[in-house]
Amino acid sequence: MKTATIPPIRVAPAFRGEIESVLEQGESLSQFVENAVRQIVLKRQNQTEFVRRGMAAIEETQRLVNGIAADDVLAQLDAKLAAARKTLAQRKA
Repeated sequence: MKTATIPPIRVAPAFRGEIESVLEQGESLSQFVENAVRQIVLKRQNQTEFVRRGMAAIEETQRLVNGIAADDVLAQLDAKLAAARKTLAQRKA
C-alpha cells in the first residue's frame, strides 16, 4: 500500500521543543504527530456517532410520544435533593 503525507505545519521553536520533550524513548516526531492525528480523528468520529444516536433517540421519543417533560424530571430531581438534604440535616442534629 502506498502511503500519503500529512501537510507540514509550522510551530514556534519553543512548542516544538515541548513536543520533543514528551516523546517516548524511540518515538519519532512523525510517529507522535501521526498518533495525535489518529486520536483526534477517533474522538471526532465518536462524537459524531454519539450525536447521531442522541438525535435518533430524540426522534424516536417524539415519534412514540413517550418522553418525560424536562420540567417533570427537574421537579423529581429537586424533590430527591430536598429529601437528601433533609436526611443529612437530621443526621447532623
